Amino acid sequence: LGTHHLLRYLIDRGVQKFVLASSIAAVGMQSLRFRPLQLPMPDEHPCLDRDGYGFSKYMMEEVTRYLARQNDALDFINLRLASIVPDDRVVTPRTAGPLTEWAMGSISLMRLRDTVRCLTLAVEAPHKAGVRIMNAVGAQANVAGTVPELLHSWYGQDADQIDFAHYEQPGHERDAVYDISYIGSELGFVPEMAF
Repeated sequence: LGTHHLLRYLIDRGVQKFVLASSIAAVGMQSLRFRPLQLPMPDEHPCLDRDGYGFSKYMMEEVTRYLARQNDALDFINLRLASIVPDDRVVTPRTAGPLTEWAMGSISLMRLRDTVRCLTLAVEAPHKAGVRIMNAVGAQANVAGTVPELLHSWYGQDADQIDFAHYEQPGHERDAVYDISYIGSELGFVPEMAF
């Protein structure tokens, strides 16, 4: 309700463009029972949350859709932000092992400087009526081996249901588990800082 009231207040005072910080958790990835429906996960991957946090992020996105239906001149950009890491922090890549809560977040990182640049591009982007949901994560997954190896260790036999074709292409073995092609084409954002 708080997000709706704040957005409504601003809309009633003439604001027409909004950039909201959603989260990659909007898909429900923090749960031990989460399994992605597709990899890399598209910007519109549905919410499969069981714990509440991801659902709250998803509901914020739904509020923007609701408001956009009421006023088709409004521009909403919902950025599904990665786990943000300070630029100078050394990060240890994840190795095969047991699945933990928020595991997908531990491999879906973005440096702070890239995050600020991403937010700036979103704010400065030309007005475009409608609702846009965009994954905003680093270009590479924070993995020691490959994405398929790590997810097989996490998901066991469930991983056999996941299409890893993208990661089987040479040079793509460690690509992000969230698709970032749309934010690149829509806002010109390409993460620059590696881990």
